[in-house]
Amino acid sequence: MEKKSKIILPCDEKCPVRASLTLLSGKWTLLILFQINKKVMRYGELKRAIPGISEKMLIQELNMLVENKLVNKKAYPEIPPKVEYTLTELGLKTLPIADKLAEFGSENLV
Repeated sequence: MEKKSKIILPCDEKCPVRASLTLLSGKWTLLILFQINKKVMRYGELKRAIPGISEKMLIQELNMLVENKLVNKKAYPEIPPKVEYTLTELGLKTLPIADKLAEFGSENLV
């Protein structure tokens, strides 16, 4: 019996791979999501957990992740400001992707 080949659709604006990449393709995006994971993290903790990311870039990425509903931001009205980040339900769905990338990196690149 002949194996049925999978139909590969064009990567137009309706392509699910393109949609996922649009959401997750920032240089630091998956690293931030992977670091927050199932924890509550503050800005300073994230900055220390991701060497090489600038403050400006971390702020931009976090704002983008909040805007795209991958991360929740909770700001407390105190001085100095206290802000905590957690993954949303959608953000938690990205963890298996980050885990697979980590597994691939461990097996093949490190």
